[in-house]
Order: sequence, then C-alpha cells, then structure tokens
Amino acid sequence: MTVAAVEPLLFRLTGDEKHAPSAHSTLDVLWVLYDRVLNVGPDRIDDPERDRFLLSKGHGPAAYYAVLAAKGFIPEEWLDDLAGPDSPLGHHPDRLRVPGVEISTGSLGHGLGLAIGTALGLRAQGLLTPRVLVLLGDAELDEGSNHEAIAFAGASYLDSLTSVVVDNGSTSHPWPHGLASAFTVRGWSAADVDGRDHEALYQALTEAHPGRPHAVVAHVERKGS
Repeated sequence: MTVAAVEPLLFRLTGDEKHAPSAHSTLDVLWVLYDRVLNVGPDRIDDPERDRFLLSKGHGPAAYYAVLAAKGFIPEEWLDDLAGPDSPLGHHPDRLRVPGVEISTGSLGHGLGLAIGTALGLRAQGLLTPRVLVLLGDAELDEGSNHEAIAFAGASYLDSLTSVVVDNGSTSHPWPHGLASAFTVRGWSAADVDGRDHEALYQALTEAHPGRPHAVVAHVERKGS
C-alpha cells in the first residue's frame, strides 16, 4: 500500500470538522512514520518496547484516523461516522476509544510537553529502545508552553525524542531564521525537509542525534494556497 491508497480512506471522513487542508498537510508525514519509521503495530499496542507517537496538531485527526485504518489499527468502517453519537472517532483522538492512540488531545500546545513526560518516564523505567515522536503544527509554536518544553528537552538531553513540525505557514509569529532555529538554539538537532518528499522525510526522521532531541520541520503548501 502507498499513500495514494490512503487518500480514499481520508475521503470517507466527511464534514467541515475534518479540517481537510490540515489533514492533507499531515498525510505524507503520517504515512512515512507509520509505514517506515515507527516500531508499532496493531498486534502490540501495549508492548512496552513499542515506539510512542503523539499527535499534538489539533486539526490533524482525519489523516491520523485514515492512516490508522490503513495499517489495521481500526476498522475502515469507522471512518464513515466521524464524531457520530456512537462513533469512537471524535474531533480529537481519545486514547480510551481508539486503538493505537497514545494520548487524548484537544487544546493546542500540550503534545510536546506530554511527549517529554513520556520520554522521561520510559527512561526512568530503563526502557531505552523506544522512541517518542510528536507531531505539531507550526501555529502551535505560538503557544508559550511549547517554548518551555523545547528548552527543557534540550537541557535534559532527551535523544529518544523527535518533534515533527508540519509548517504550512499558519503561525502568527514566524521565526526570523526559520522554525528549526527555535529548536537548535535550545540544544536540539534539526532538519528542514520537503514535507511531500517521502525519502527526505525518512532520512530526517531516522537521522542519528546522540545526546540531543531532534526536530524535523516538514514544509508543505501554505494554508489556503
């Protein structure tokens, strides 16, 4: 299966609340993560040695649900009833209702902090193999909580942590030297890539970064273009 085969699954999700532009902006990143990077599977959602993926981007669930269905975590039929009265698929993912979802999300600005807590918890348990990857939108970096989290992760040498920022030009306060500099100034390694180039995404997401957390800024079309 390729990402092109996931698009019909995404189209099964209907309604304005699917946030189609944001969903399409994250689809390639999510596909590369689940198809080539993450050590996860529907048969081991509770495996302590699994990687942890946290979706922080508030308008990204539609693409997330489509990829989870493509990879067998949830039935494809669930996609036909987004946020219905009896549907487990809400406008934001619920970890208690959707297999494979690690955190329940809603308000922006909390995913990175939760990812740091997850990485620290794994370290404290001696689980040093699992990686923690969190997907954010560029506008989320307007939230001060993320800047505190970025500073803390850099000072804590959390090399099990990777933050993926999908940059579609939504931020209200662009960084003068680019989003990657928001991380590197705090001790992270970082890579800027084309968010539609699967090979570039794969290389950036698997790049070695010993002793430092890693950020991948995936540039896609500007919102509204």
